[in-house]
Amino acid sequence: MAITAFRGMKPFPQLLFSAFVILVCFLTFLILSLIIAVPVFGFDSLLNLPTLTDLENPESLNFLKYFQTVQAIGLFVLPPLILAYLYQGSVSKYLYLNTSFRGSTFLLVIVLMVFMMPFINFTAELNSRLSLPGWLSGVEEWMRNSEDEAARLTEAFLDVKTIPGLAFNLFMVAFLPAIGEELLFRGVIQKIFTRMTRNHHWGIWISAILFSAMHMQFFGFFPRMFLGAVFGYLLVWSGSMWLPMLGHFLNNAMAVIAMFLVNNGTIGEGMEDYGATSYFAATFSFLIIAAILYLIKKENNANAIVARDMVF
Repeated sequence: MAITAFRGMKPFPQLLFSAFVILVCFLTFLILSLIIAVPVFGFDSLLNLPTLTDLENPESLNFLKYFQTVQAIGLFVLPPLILAYLYQGSVSKYLYLNTSFRGSTFLLVIVLMVFMMPFINFTAELNSRLSLPGWLSGVEEWMRNSEDEAARLTEAFLDVKTIPGLAFNLFMVAFLPAIGEELLFRGVIQKIFTRMTRNHHWGIWISAILFSAMHMQFFGFFPRMFLGAVFGYLLVWSGSMWLPMLGHFLNNAMAVIAMFLVNNGTIGEGMEDYGATSYFAATFSFLIIAAILYLIKKENNANAIVARDMVF
């Protein structure tokens, strides 16, 4: 029997209920993951949970990767599927998974993500130089320490030199976030804020801000927010969730592959930061981004999400 009690909810109650479902899913998966970890990693592993000081230990690193994967499923992948069913009854329709796109659009997204790299790197470089007022020095120190710890963990995760290691990193760092984060932030949160503000642009940018804030990496906030906004416009202008998921996957996959090639000595260090200090490269990159987004919007105009799609 279909569950219809949650259909037709106003945006704000929908937002609160969504947060509740996300929390319940996360806690449920956390408990299940701890139970499953006992026979897999041993009871001692649970009594001595690894920290950033254990990153040189392969067993500790595998344990952290395990929880990273489970967290992605429990926090991002499962909740939007449940919410989509409760809010509309059709998961594919609510999350815009039932809309196809042209092969040329697929290629445009690939080109978009490649040419976006210099602008993102340049923005990241500027963001990293931001400094808070002196009276907030303690807050800035905490933010930088959090950033350094996140960077250390990411570097440890990506420090692989084998094809199986690369394949798992692509799954953990690129595939799962591309699916889960896009379904949650673009499929659910962006839709709620669009309905709340009655404006697609507000919905896109508010969800992009929350998307960036969720990562808790303050000195990479603005480039990640810009990426979130681009993914939001890809959804609105194409009507298909597959495009932002593709863009998100490509963005993360390129970083994973770049680090793999650096670790194996195939390319030199710093290649993944191309354009970080070049105004010319950043400006050219931004113009290409704008041009490609315009082409994607024009090519998929018939499937674009309009205001009436936000009302149920």
